[in-house]
Amino acid sequence: MKQETTFTEGKILTPLILFAFPVLLALFLQAMYGAVDLLIVGKFASSADVSAVSTGSQIMMTLTNLVSSFAMGTTVLLGQQIGSGKKEEGGRTVGTAIVLFAGIAVVMTAVLVLFAPQISQIMHAPTEAFDKTVAYVRICGGGMLVIVAYNLIGCIFRGLGDSRTPLLTVAIACVCNIAGDLLLCAHFGMGTEGAAFATVFAQVISVIVSFLFIRKKELPFLLKREHIRIHGNSLRRMAGLGAPIALQDLLVSISFLIILAIVNSMGVIASAGVGVAEKVCAFIMLISSAFMQSISAFVAQNYGAGHMDRAKKALHYGAAVSFVIGVCMFFLSYFHGDVLAGIFSSDPEVITAAADYLKAYGIDCMFTAIFFCYTGFYNGIGQTKFVMLQGIIGAFGVRVPFSYLMSRQANASLFRIGLATPFSSILQLVLCLGYMYHLNRMNQKKMFR
Repeated sequence: MKQETTFTEGKILTPLILFAFPVLLALFLQAMYGAVDLLIVGKFASSADVSAVSTGSQIMMTLTNLVSSFAMGTTVLLGQQIGSGKKEEGGRTVGTAIVLFAGIAVVMTAVLVLFAPQISQIMHAPTEAFDKTVAYVRICGGGMLVIVAYNLIGCIFRGLGDSRTPLLTVAIACVCNIAGDLLLCAHFGMGTEGAAFATVFAQVISVIVSFLFIRKKELPFLLKREHIRIHGNSLRRMAGLGAPIALQDLLVSISFLIILAIVNSMGVIASAGVGVAEKVCAFIMLISSAFMQSISAFVAQNYGAGHMDRAKKALHYGAAVSFVIGVCMFFLSYFHGDVLAGIFSSDPEVITAAADYLKAYGIDCMFTAIFFCYTGFYNGIGQTKFVMLQGIIGAFGVRVPFSYLMSRQANASLFRIGLATPFSSILQLVLCLGYMYHLNRMNQKKMFR
């Protein structure tokens, strides 16, 4: 079982960091998918292509995050079952997840392929980039089965306490994506369509490699052929944990899509600038996201084993390390956003717009670093309904209305619109701290003694 059982005994910080580092690298390489698409398209195609890839990838990222968030129910439940030594139940959980997510993938494929124009219209895709956005959504939608499989496999491995295998498979996929982008976009000049085809092809390779690893890996649960069906109890527990996380992430992503639609109405330069800034943000937020996922897996196993003292210490260690790095990201993004934006675009106007937006995200780095860790903790102990609630309040209580109000000002700027994000994070952090105080008060005689 090796690393899969070390979470419940021994040191805390070292195993947490050793687990988080491969998660960080995997997230980094995963972010490279969209970043490489935008980077190569930005260098070899037009601003319309950049806008199309920006809007299209944001749509796909919303759906991918929805799948990944719902699959967190599998990660948490599987981690708790492994922590308590329930191998048979672990097999039923994985079998249920396979059938469930296959059905989800089929539905998503049909929606994206059939309704790509309507989705692009809702997003206010600029006229110059509309047809290209539709093409990107349809091509990626056609590969939704492998995209869903890729994310589910990663969640299962993290539930086992294995963050290295997903890292290796995403590394292979990233290399394939870069090669595909260079061939289709740079060499054949396919622009938006080439970026979409390269993304799907890379994830097909990743899924194939993942299955090969699974066949050879000794798993800490029993997976039999009869397990691969819907098991009512497993489905209810997975849905109870995953659905609130998925709904919260969906609504948060929708809030960002609304902001993008607001920005798209300001013109193609603003649209491309925010698209570039979002790609940069995907990297500067990686460490916070890595700690969130790692703390979820760490806490889930210790919660299943009844070691809440270790779970709480993991939260505190993770938040401290993440905050220090978040301060560094603040300085980098706030004062050197133009340098970061210049990596993805050669258009001076787009770079200026992106740098303006990045200043707001730089401020957000410090608050996100802490509240992401609390989110991971609450996911790990199964308090996913609270995670959903605080996410919705932050998104629609602050982020969307603030962005809209700033966009209606006579001197509207991307920096002021972007400030909606740190203000939302501050509120969410306050809610997380308040809920921890509530749990400590309510459970002093139980697990929070």
